[in-house]
Amino acid sequence: MTSPHWPLAGLRLHTPRLELRWPTLGDLDELAALAAAGVHDPQVQPFSVAWTDAPAAELPSRSLQYHWSQWAAWRPSDWAMDLVVVREGTIVGTQGLKATDFAVVREVHTGSWIGLRHQGRGIGTEMRAGVLSLAFDYLGAESARSHAHSDNPASIGVSHKLGYADDGTERFMVRGQAVTARRLLIDRATWQARRPLRVRVSGLEPCLPWFGLSPAATTPSG
Repeated sequence: MTSPHWPLAGLRLHTPRLELRWPTLGDLDELAALAAAGVHDPQVQPFSVAWTDAPAAELPSRSLQYHWSQWAAWRPSDWAMDLVVVREGTIVGTQGLKATDFAVVREVHTGSWIGLRHQGRGIGTEMRAGVLSLAFDYLGAESARSHAHSDNPASIGVSHKLGYADDGTERFMVRGQAVTARRLLIDRATWQARRPLRVRVSGLEPCLPWFGLSPAATTPSG
């Protein structure tokens, strides 16, 4: 169900195998259960914010609160969108896209996770490509950034497969230890030259003001 006061709920991205959509409350429950079932080897923490270290009994409610907080904090000048990723009717993970002052800066950042039982099937590449197409082909982005811990070859591999270039490193403290993360960057020209798939987007036009844009400022790329 969508609302004229919150058109983002009607946004849909369709790739060859996946649907990415604004989550319903039911979707969030399913996503929280998926997170509780496992996202990664518990001996390794791939996230800079160690949210999966929460006690198992608390993880679902914290997951819901995170999404609600993102909704409440949304501003056209500072937004973060976490879409659920659906394959054959089952939620397999979430794909994020965020930006600050996007109308001027034209740069986005991505982040994602997939439930353990759905990993290793190329889903991560396809869902990242879905939001990159939204950003570059529909919203007029000029660049997109991602980062991954140096010991996370799966995430780095997705980035390189899509055409990202290495862009330096960052240091974080995770579980009380220093961790090195690799920054990765893809620009508009590289995306247009490599674009691995076509993405069908619906429900976008009424959402454009929420991204700080007007219809005249966005033209889908051929």
